[in-house]
Amino acid sequence: MPQTLSTQDAGFEAAFTALLGMKREDSPDVDAVVADIIADVRNRGDAAVIELTSRFDHLDLTPETMAFTPEEIEAECARVTLEDRAALELAAERIRAYHARQMPEDAQWTDASGATLGWRWTPVSAAGLYVPGGLASYPSSVLMNAIPAKVAGVERLVVACPTPNGVVNPLVLLAARISGVDRVYRIGGAQAVAALAYGTDTIQPVDKITGPGNAFVAAAKRRVFGKVGIDMIAGPSEILVIADGDNDPDWIALDLLSQAEHDESAQSILITTDPAFGEAVARAVEARLLTLERKAIAAASWQDFGAIIVVRDLEEAATLSNRIAPEHLELCVADPDALAARITHAGAIFMGSWTPEAIGDYVGGPNHVLPTARSARFSSGLSVMDFIKRTTIARMTPEALRAIGPSAERLAISESLEAHGLSVRARLDRLNGPGS
Repeated sequence: MPQTLSTQDAGFEAAFTALLGMKREDSPDVDAVVADIIADVRNRGDAAVIELTSRFDHLDLTPETMAFTPEEIEAECARVTLEDRAALELAAERIRAYHARQMPEDAQWTDASGATLGWRWTPVSAAGLYVPGGLASYPSSVLMNAIPAKVAGVERLVVACPTPNGVVNPLVLLAARISGVDRVYRIGGAQAVAALAYGTDTIQPVDKITGPGNAFVAAAKRRVFGKVGIDMIAGPSEILVIADGDNDPDWIALDLLSQAEHDESAQSILITTDPAFGEAVARAVEARLLTLERKAIAAASWQDFGAIIVVRDLEEAATLSNRIAPEHLELCVADPDALAARITHAGAIFMGSWTPEAIGDYVGGPNHVLPTARSARFSSGLSVMDFIKRTTIARMTPEALRAIGPSAERLAISESLEAHGLSVRARLDRLNGPGS
């Protein structure tokens, strides 16, 4: 059973603080290992990537076989059933339409001084998308990473997807094709991140790396940040459900398990105003765990990190939710709009009992790459904004420089940056010279 808390208990604050501070993943000392891998790839390029792939993924490659050929992709895509293909295409269509609306507009205007100011948005030139392989090989992750990049206008888009023992998920390759990916490499781990960041003879470097991975991938992304951009450092998945008593306990139990089944470090929390409903959900979870395919993983997650919290009212629920800052937040209440208005920190909000989080993982439209470990307090989920950058534009006329230049000169002098001030003064002197 997970822990059960009530805001009316004397020890609630200490227990809730402990819940927030739970360390939900093993933290082996991977950084030193990753540093060596990155250095090896930088020094030996393809040879290091090939050797490490053989060691960790038991797959022997050559420079010529690191990427799937068009013929291999075609053959694997042909294995996908019509039903699965239709589902992927529907998901892609909805994800593309949603992210197209996120594209910002360029702007330009002339202010009162006569200066022309503005900004314009341009995409990164190349992006590398990391897609976990093996048991955690998800075609939905390809769609969620690649489609925003293509909508943003990224010119070159590549995927690194490990294929342990040479096992390929044809749905991943079909998702890459549907999304417009240019090349799929069958490599993974820290060595793939290093190759994407620094390049090898076979793999061209990219400007930004996105996508989730294990502790070694996360550490590698952290280390290459600055050389390339990254989206975020993703931790274990999590869900918070706020539900009143007018819900089906089995529905809520399944929603909680939908994240618990990801891995043993995932976290599922229920906040409810109804103690009896909380108990009913707990029973429903236990019943579902008897038959769930990934019951060992889900049971460990629920037992070690799950929680049911009983609150006095929804205002209290919103306060606790904002402290948790969950990756996924379901509002299964009579008036989800009113409750959502009180939420300031959440990666994604799912409104009402008919909107399970699983819809967001696949076909809802919004991105499912979301901030974890309470980072929704200061960051957002993946979007087209991760693949574009803003360039500011300024143009002075002589009149504009005459109006605002003296202030720039004064500020430069106050900072003891003489050349800064002189570069403005030289132009002002020309404007104020004889005959001006």
